[in-house]
Amino acid sequence: MRLVADPVRRYLWRRADPATAEDVLAETLVVLWRRHDHIPTGAESVAWAIGVARLQLANAHRAQRRRDRLVAKISVLDPPVTSVGESGGPVDDEVRATIASLRPADAEVLRLWAWDELAPREIAIVLGTTVNAATVRLHRARRRFEDAWRKTHPDSGHTEAEEGNEP
Repeated sequence: MRLVADPVRRYLWRRADPATAEDVLAETLVVLWRRHDHIPTGAESVAWAIGVARLQLANAHRAQRRRDRLVAKISVLDPPVTSVGESGGPVDDEVRATIASLRPADAEVLRLWAWDELAPREIAIVLGTTVNAATVRLHRARRRFEDAWRKTHPDSGHTEAEEGNEP
């Protein structure tokens, strides 16, 4: 397995995003483990493993296309409800872009708090963690959001002023 894992990983990383590549690698290794009696010996083992990875990658791409079609169908049949006060204007788009630039875990915590209006206690239940951990994650996510917002909007909010004598 170790002899084929690195070549298969390189093959997948050149053909898929990192998360998909790692998922497909795991699936490929499961197939190789189950079929270890069928793996050819020698240099052919790498080629055989890459062939298995190729089929697993095709399965992953098919599954992603099915999910995309399902999401498109659901959004047409049951579009998301616009909440009261949601403008959909340029500021809303900028907020969404800033949230999208964050790590997925931070973005999820902020969406649960701001968009779904959940308290830290409820966020903890959704995430399957303690209230304290949810509170800390929310605090850190809010700070990261503020930092990301300041990077793209340096003139918004408070400006720092230095105290002292003016020249």
